[in-house]
Amino acid sequence: MVLPIPAGFRFSGVHCGIKSDPQKPDLVLVTCSPASVAAGVYTENLMYAAPVELDRGRTPSQDVRAVVVNSGNANACTGARGLADAHEMARLTAEAIQADQQQVLVMSTGIIGEYLPMDQIAGGISSAASCLGNGELEWFAAAQGITTTDKGPKTAHREIVLDGQTVRVLGMCKGAGMIGPRMATMLAIIVTDAQLTSETAQATLQTCTDASFNCISVEGHMSTNDTVLLLASGAALDEPLAGSALAAFAEAVKEVCIELARQIADDGEGASHLINIQVSGCATETDARRIAETVAHSNLVKTGIAGADPNWGRIVSAVGYAGVAFDRDRLGLVLNGFCLFQNGAPVEFDAAVVSQSMREQRETMVELTFAEGSASARFWTSDLTVEYVRFNSEYHT
Repeated sequence: MVLPIPAGFRFSGVHCGIKSDPQKPDLVLVTCSPASVAAGVYTENLMYAAPVELDRGRTPSQDVRAVVVNSGNANACTGARGLADAHEMARLTAEAIQADQQQVLVMSTGIIGEYLPMDQIAGGISSAASCLGNGELEWFAAAQGITTTDKGPKTAHREIVLDGQTVRVLGMCKGAGMIGPRMATMLAIIVTDAQLTSETAQATLQTCTDASFNCISVEGHMSTNDTVLLLASGAALDEPLAGSALAAFAEAVKEVCIELARQIADDGEGASHLINIQVSGCATETDARRIAETVAHSNLVKTGIAGADPNWGRIVSAVGYAGVAFDRDRLGLVLNGFCLFQNGAPVEFDAAVVSQSMREQRETMVELTFAEGSASARFWTSDLTVEYVRFNSEYHT
């Protein structure tokens, strides 16, 4: 299948020397000509990185020409010098593509607390600008270039017909650790050739982020650099989307975001299982989400699933301390399709069979049902393994 690359965009990913392996790209450019509409959603951590501060001041916008990304160095907790370096990355990019520096957004990811090697960054921007292209090779070089501890690039796409025209949505992201609870140690860029206003782009991105990147966790450690950008070139349509066409477009963007978010959780450092938690029957969506997130953050639940142990007691006890009132005599739990707990009491089941299903499937389904209303929520996390502890204890040293 040919990758549906939205019209108006070009991409590149090169190695500039931030990462030690010369085979791994660490400087990425995404450009749009003419300028695109851009929206952004960012980390809620008060220790936000310099690129987050820069981008917040420039989105939403109707006039963005490029995004420049470096990986291997977060440019976080670097003070005034870090912010100056982020602005310099924008200036160098603007110079390289003949744009205004206010038209450039910046993203960084990697080690916290180290200054950027700006001479290498400058060389990388020049090199990346010279090899921009709109093919699959350039797209995947860019998707690879934003990664750090990821096992590989993460991408997703959709094609839909709106107002008689084919509209493309294509996304890339990175993230594997320091994930949650509001977004993750993640960067994401979603490009589309739909035509949007800056207001509808921002509203669409926020809604889609809440249903995807804000519903994943690995260990619940909120990052300093989280950024999700939506860029719309408008090349496929004559007028901005509205009404039912806008709703259909938003659904396609949400599907792309959910697919990318699941890939992040599935790639949790050292993970052997993706855990899909579905909660239904709650009084409010806030209640459902709080329960799902509480279960997702339980180390006992996560280690139990890592060991393929159908220990339902860990799951229902986590539900009980989520801070949500419910009728415990109506609570139900289904694990991988097997009912383990119903109407507040255990159900007889074959533990060996359930354990085998957990061991043989990468994705573990946890379904919790309540009798308080009709609200529901989904949340994805990874299990917790010895490999996760080893990796993160040795990450910086």
